[in-house]
Amino acid sequence: MDARINLFGNQVAGSFIKRLTNAARIISDSALPAATHELVKIRASQINGCGYCTDMHTKDAAHNGETSVRLNLVAAWREATVFTEAERAALALTEEATRIADSRGVSDEVWQDVRKHYDDDQIAALISAIAMINAWNRLNVIARTPAGDYQPGQWG
Repeated sequence: MDARINLFGNQVAGSFIKRLTNAARIISDSALPAATHELVKIRASQINGCGYCTDMHTKDAAHNGETSVRLNLVAAWREATVFTEAERAALALTEEATRIADSRGVSDEVWQDVRKHYDDDQIAALISAIAMINAWNRLNVIARTPAGDYQPGQWG
């Protein structure tokens, strides 16, 4: 499969991607646990059918010590026993926020669960992470960026 456009080689898209990457550093530097951040990126990418981002974030997570069991169960996290209650709350928020048009927003139940596990700064980072990965997914799905060749740490 060939990409419709090389987002990384186009001047306009490259400038936009540079700004997205800089914004992402705020999330990475936050108190949101790195493992939770990766799980969020993986789950949203799965929902959105973004092969490029799913490839990238599963490889980065594995490279950073995430287990294959947990990576293999992200799509079925509700039935899995390998995620903490806090991670489960983050994954539920990710699903509802990613499917926002289907559910008319985030339910009070999911929001209350997130509030039990994260402080305001972590929640702000979590919301930002969900918004950010959904933007990346849309860029790559629209452009049909091929998946499979990503190497861990390739983009920093």
